[in-house]
Amino acid sequence: MPVGTQGTVKGITPLQLAEIGPQVILGNTYHLGLRPGDELVRDLGGLHAFMGWQGPILTDSGGFQVFSLASLRKIKEEGVTFQSHIDGSTHFLSPERSMEIQRNLGSDIVMALDECPHGRLERSKLELSMARTTRWLERCRAFPLAAHQGLFAINQGGVHLDLRLGHLEEILELDRRAEFQGIAVGGLSVGEPKEEMNELLAAFVRLLPADRPRYLMGVGTPEDLLFGIEHGVDLFDCVLPTREARHGTLLTSRGRIKIKNARHRNSPEPLDPECNCYTCMTFTRAYLHHLFRAGEMLGSTLNSIHNLSYTVGLTRAARQAILAKNFPDFARRTRENWNSEES
Repeated sequence: MPVGTQGTVKGITPLQLAEIGPQVILGNTYHLGLRPGDELVRDLGGLHAFMGWQGPILTDSGGFQVFSLASLRKIKEEGVTFQSHIDGSTHFLSPERSMEIQRNLGSDIVMALDECPHGRLERSKLELSMARTTRWLERCRAFPLAAHQGLFAINQGGVHLDLRLGHLEEILELDRRAEFQGIAVGGLSVGEPKEEMNELLAAFVRLLPADRPRYLMGVGTPEDLLFGIEHGVDLFDCVLPTREARHGTLLTSRGRIKIKNARHRNSPEPLDPECNCYTCMTFTRAYLHHLFRAGEMLGSTLNSIHNLSYTVGLTRAARQAILAKNFPDFARRTRENWNSEES
């Protein structure tokens, strides 16, 4: 799911995004609540109309953004008081306020407000944080959303399998009437070693309910996508494809390419001969190298079109391989091909 934090996926238009074909995109409660304001978006027809995107939209609860403002916020049982990163003004985000903002935005998938702890938080403090996330989830569940909106719960527990399982039991106890449309795994890729994250995912994801989507939040390198899919993850989001694109790192079927490198200066080759996106079908590596070196805005746009096309295409191909019952072979070949390109 491409990330459109402030009502836009950076660098490309909604029409270009529609051609790439993601099934869902993201907006952010924290950012859109501050600017331009959720009531303004509501009065202008909701986030779909406001940003010109007709497909499904998921809105994050704001919990991760508040987590990232550690020096500017104070967490209490009622909610979080924080200072705006824009102008320093003081704001309050409670579970109810997060739900209200998301209802006003009109997103299709609404995320419950959670407390997102740092990956190396000591266990005793992590347990307190998880308990608060459960209480906040109950408050989110009680808030009335629009008829078309579905609420996702967020599981926490760091890299401790027993804590994850304990928190999952609490979520499912609140879910007696199947009120949660999906369950997300939060609080990963926030400072813990990659090996510990993967070990936890391999043991935990398969234990999540199989009758609704399993969402791994904030994780999205090609390697992470493939590993997550192997272990049962259904949904991912990450800013990496467009962020890497703006810095000249391109994701291809042969591995990563740094388009600024001199070896691409005179190259007549397409970026990725196995990709049929607009960038790869139209332009050479030499042109993309020139745009990046010249600091042209078009370079970031073309790079973003490709990186998003590759990432969405990877998940689409994985889904087709699963349906064809040859996913292990697909995963093996994909990994082998990543090592065949010099950047």
